Amino acid sequence: MKIKIREIKSKNILSKSQVYDYALNPYVGCQHACVYCYAKFMKRFTGHKEPWGEFADVKINAPELLAREVLKKKPGRVWISGVCDPYQPLEKKYMLTRRCIEVLVEHGWAFTIQTKSTLVLRDIEIIKRAKDAEAGFTITTMDEKIRKIFEPGAPASIDRIKALEELHSKGIRTFCMIAPLLPGAEGLASMLKGKVDHVLIDRLNYHYADWAYKKYALQWAMEESFFLQKGEELRKAFEEEGISCQVLF
Repeated sequence: MKIKIREIKSKNILSKSQVYDYALNPYVGCQHACVYCYAKFMKRFTGHKEPWGEFADVKINAPELLAREVLKKKPGRVWISGVCDPYQPLEKKYMLTRRCIEVLVEHGWAFTIQTKSTLVLRDIEIIKRAKDAEAGFTITTMDEKIRKIFEPGAPASIDRIKALEELHSKGIRTFCMIAPLLPGAEGLASMLKGKVDHVLIDRLNYHYADWAYKKYALQWAMEESFFLQKGEELRKAFEEEGISCQVLF
């Protein structure tokens, strides 16, 4: 998929977060083009006319900004990232996420990486040096047909699981975020055993993907009963495998 890339300079890089103390987003927009993405609201602040998933703004001064801001702000946990994937394909060229976590490690700041990309494995040695770091993958389904509908630009789910296994084997604390819960998530508990420290499960909370559910006759997977039943089944399955699991709905 052709994507419009724009290099920009940001005024700041650490923003307050309702999830962690801070959020750090080296990019605006995401090449993974997940149809359900809650971050689509960011488009209205960019001036882009391209559809979500077909543009990305690159904050080329992110590492330099971060190096200054960690000296001024109260230390806290940084979420990498809240409204983009910090390891989307562009990161291979720009290395903004890599350079930012190097700054955080140097200053002893805690951080949580959340991604769908196996590119995070490139930075294992840096993450290992962190005083307090964890890395997690969002995995919503193990059905590749479903995955390609909802996450067309993201790596296959099985590749994400293999990446979690490698991170975990290196002594890095790992987690899996199953959100939004999609059809085909059954079996994740046994597949993630020994690869993650904890799991979070959440339902579909936004309506950006309604068209996809309707187009592929998946409306039943938008029903409250689906989320309640599958969420509880997964919670029990993870519990049986000895994996800490929190259902967020």
